[in-house]
Amino acid sequence: MTPRIPTATSRIQLREGFDFAALSERLDQIADLGVTHLYLSPIFTATEGSTHGYDITDPSEIDPALGGRRGFDRLARQAQAKGLGIILDIVPNHTAFSVQNPWLADVLAHGRSSMRARHFDIDWQAGPLVLPWLPEPFEKMLLDGAFKVRDGQWQFNGMSLPLAPGTDTTSDLRALHEAQNWRLVHYAMERDSITHRRFFNVTDLIGMRVEDQRVFDDTHALIIDLVRGGQVQGLRVDHVDGLADPAGYLDRLARALPVTPIWIEKILTGDEILPEGWQTVGTTGYEAGRLISRMLTPQAGLDDLDGIWRTATGETSDFHSALIRAKHDVLDNELAAERRQLAQMAGQAMAGSVEAEPGPEMLREAVTALLVAMPCYRSYVIRDGAGEHDRAMIGRVADEAAATLRHDEVLRALAAIWTDPANHAQMDFVTRLQQVSGALLAKAQEDTAGFRWTRYLPGNEVGAEPDEATVTAEDATKTLNRRRPGDMVLTSSHDSKRSEDARARLIAASHLPQDLGALDQAAAAMSAAKDVPPAWRWYMVQSALALHGADEAPERLARHVQKAMREAKEDSFWTNPNEALEERIAGLGAALLAEWEGTPPEALTRLLDRSQALVLMQLLLKMIMPGFPDIYQGTQDLFLALTDPDNRRPPDWDGLAMIGDRDDLGSLKAQWTRSLLQMRHAEADLLRDATSEARIDAAGVSLIRRLDSRRLVARLDLPDAPGDDLPQGETLLDWTGPDGCRVRLVDEKSGRGRADI
Repeated sequence: MTPRIPTATSRIQLREGFDFAALSERLDQIADLGVTHLYLSPIFTATEGSTHGYDITDPSEIDPALGGRRGFDRLARQAQAKGLGIILDIVPNHTAFSVQNPWLADVLAHGRSSMRARHFDIDWQAGPLVLPWLPEPFEKMLLDGAFKVRDGQWQFNGMSLPLAPGTDTTSDLRALHEAQNWRLVHYAMERDSITHRRFFNVTDLIGMRVEDQRVFDDTHALIIDLVRGGQVQGLRVDHVDGLADPAGYLDRLARALPVTPIWIEKILTGDEILPEGWQTVGTTGYEAGRLISRMLTPQAGLDDLDGIWRTATGETSDFHSALIRAKHDVLDNELAAERRQLAQMAGQAMAGSVEAEPGPEMLREAVTALLVAMPCYRSYVIRDGAGEHDRAMIGRVADEAAATLRHDEVLRALAAIWTDPANHAQMDFVTRLQQVSGALLAKAQEDTAGFRWTRYLPGNEVGAEPDEATVTAEDATKTLNRRRPGDMVLTSSHDSKRSEDARARLIAASHLPQDLGALDQAAAAMSAAKDVPPAWRWYMVQSALALHGADEAPERLARHVQKAMREAKEDSFWTNPNEALEERIAGLGAALLAEWEGTPPEALTRLLDRSQALVLMQLLLKMIMPGFPDIYQGTQDLFLALTDPDNRRPPDWDGLAMIGDRDDLGSLKAQWTRSLLQMRHAEADLLRDATSEARIDAAGVSLIRRLDSRRLVARLDLPDAPGDDLPQGETLLDWTGPDGCRVRLVDEKSGRGRADI
């Protein structure tokens, strides 16, 4: 048997009041849309009040807060009765670093002798497990009497920690603390003292050692039971690059569930493709969303926009320079603990080396240079050494990194170890280096440089490259034809920096760069812009354009500005916020929205008009490109949102049910979504087997799917554009916007019938 690939999925974010019972009430509505599968966020027991479910505390239990096992079984039966399969989002990389985690609580009590000690990625050689949970230094809290001991528990600030058996025999709290398997420290010490592997820089998530068969079995027993029991028809693996051995993990999962489709959350950069032989039917589709945005962005318009942005802000750098600075900033701060650990592991890996005699500073310098030079998330070196692709990449990384150092002997020695680790210490170093490199790129590019270098926000998306925001027709065609039928096509997710329709509005700026420039000039003249840095004014104009007309837009924009500035880590910080500046910039956003609501400038109207065509063309590309569409909750309607938590707001299910009664772009998008999903059912063979061709020119954009004498063509015609090479055939969908843009789907066929859509 081969895995069943969905026609389309409906991505649902559970929690925050939306549980299994609430989802059950919406199954008819979801099935009527035309999807074949529900695609659910994590369902396993998470920390109390979790808003997302990725902070799992017990992977062996379905969360009672969602309805528990009984509630899930009922949902699965109801979904199956309506022809809907279920894909589960699973989280093998980490669980919650919390006393609510029963396995971790056992480790806190029993230390290395705990049956669960090897489940967690903890450096026991460094001493007791460090808990950076104190709001103030330990000695101050001890002096202030903040600690209490009751019933075998160490208590403070509403938290209780288990004491090691037999140690609760002294009233000397300092001595009692020293006798534990853990050490409490001030939260600021996490940069210097943590002893567990984190998820990125999130100290409250601890890495799991699923490369160990016993750990895999314990963490996946319930998952496997749900699949074998027929309640679950597919799995989505969260953050596969965080694992010690992604390929080995996927092999193990495939052996346990040989006919179950597995998708992986994997960020592919540049021309990167999945490593050969991985047991997965495809990715979750960030690279597809990136391609769609690039196809819709004209190079000439982006070039003009670049000049306007530089004049308006005084920016002179390119994105690569901004990224390098961001990588150094992140290594000096958010990932300082990981770099310190890596430098120590590098020293152990080089023990006895005849090539170099490294000291701590040389090791830190070499590790830094290698990490900064990494162009993608990670390599995939295992005990057999690097494959040909990774070997070549490591060589390029070493050359680039060496050029930044005065002495490269240690770096060259570490690169050789990376390419071909010869013992356990060297393999441990390589494994951790590969795990940290992905965390660094994610934090530095998506969460730092992406909020600093803001020329064109549609290019600053998860999985995108801000300095590669356009694409040629030739390169787009190559990318399309190497996609697989099992690859998801994603345009919005719970992690997107901007939702698909907010992004379409911003893509309009590359079509009409002078209009965005005019909005920025008008914003600069407003009193609310006084003392707002030009770069943040430019950012705010784009963000206001993205949310204009959305519910509670001023409040949501203010919350977004706070996050954007603190993620940028230049003018404000999570640990040291500049609230006055944040409020000034948010005030500018509110003033812009108010002014636009009263008397919309002509430039704004033109941008919004152009964005309507881009919204619909984006939908066509998503629906007919190779792979299958993943429809994020609420995106059948016009969906305007910024980065989380804004894009995780619960959809208006009642409003979605009544969308056919409206006469606006969102209603049209919903109609087209249903029609296109019907077509995907009727034309499954064509959309699975057809070749692809992209055409991008001054007249517009086309995606052509060709099978024998049949062509299905999605076409965006720009107003007043010369020529029209659209084939003659049956027009399935057709819309002309207020600015003259035309979006069409045409079926050119000979002698074949077609299900009426």
